[in-house]
Amino acid sequence: MSEVLINIGLGLCLGTIGGLFGIGGGLIAIPMLGLLFGLDQHLAQGTALVMVVPNVMLALWRYNQRNRLNWRWAAVLALAGFCWALLGANLAASLSATLMRQLFVVFLLTLMLYNGWRLYRPVPLQSAQGAPSTGQLAVLGTFAGLAGGLFGVGGAVVATPVLTSVFGLSQVAAQGLALAMALPSTGVTLATFAAHGQVAWGMGLALSCGGLLSISWGVRIAHALPDKLLRLLFCGFLLACSLGLLLQ
Repeated sequence: MSEVLINIGLGLCLGTIGGLFGIGGGLIAIPMLGLLFGLDQHLAQGTALVMVVPNVMLALWRYNQRNRLNWRWAAVLALAGFCWALLGANLAASLSATLMRQLFVVFLLTLMLYNGWRLYRPVPLQSAQGAPSTGQLAVLGTFAGLAGGLFGVGGAVVATPVLTSVFGLSQVAAQGLALAMALPSTGVTLATFAAHGQVAWGMGLALSCGGLLSISWGVRIAHALPDKLLRLLFCGFLLACSLGLLLQ
């Protein structure tokens, strides 16, 4: 019982973070599951997804309540992301846990450096390309879905900076669209990891309970923060995740 309560408490923290950054909480859950519980990379990713999928569903609903999404854009992103996430998830299942962890660290550090550069050299909204075309959204969904399938999570953190820097969306609007794209891709990735026996269901369900209770707090905080501060916190979050995996 004490272990279940600890997992629910951890899920409360991760749900708040997931709502704040529009990512479902999985990016920080993976290194924490490795550091605190000794799960290997595959099992950590699969278990985190049990929490991420319902968290993404609830966060998407909350974001849409506060900032109506363009569902046509979301559908294009989601379809491309779903197809490529399936390929990425099957590829991940064939790689060693050590290689997966190393690739994940490189992925997080690259995202952190790009977001940090963009924070101090932002693209003015008036110089952005404007509304994305269907082809551009499909390309973005392809890369984000492949990353999400390969690493279990991460598709949303690929899509969000591109939507803000290239197309001039606000941080919260981009995070909402990224959640819409991530929902089907995280679902198919969870199914793939489960089929390979790489999910600790008891732990994942306890994390999910905590996450569902707290993710709305994170969404509320995200909409209350200045855009630049939210981006700065996001960079710090990515750095913390990278350091956690390196320590593991």
